[in-house]
Amino acid sequence: MEQQSMNQGQTMPQPPNVVTNKDHLYISDMLSWNLLAMKKAHAFAEQCADQQISQALDQAGKMHYEHYQKLLSHLQTPGQQGTLQ
Repeated sequence: MEQQSMNQGQTMPQPPNVVTNKDHLYISDMLSWNLLAMKKAHAFAEQCADQQISQALDQAGKMHYEHYQKLLSHLQTPGQQGTLQ
């Protein structure tokens, strides 16, 4: 138990050689969450009359899109293109 609490918040130096089914499901969820957050931020930004709030929502949407792209790039092997299905 003590070992587990010491590892929380630390970054792995490299990804594991095996991705478990649980890992795969969590990564899929993270991709979905970021994509949904991006779409919602964009939709709210379009409906917002206040320009500053609209820009902040657009910026938040771009951040989630960047996170989505970064997750995809970690999942792709060198030379592989496209998106996860």
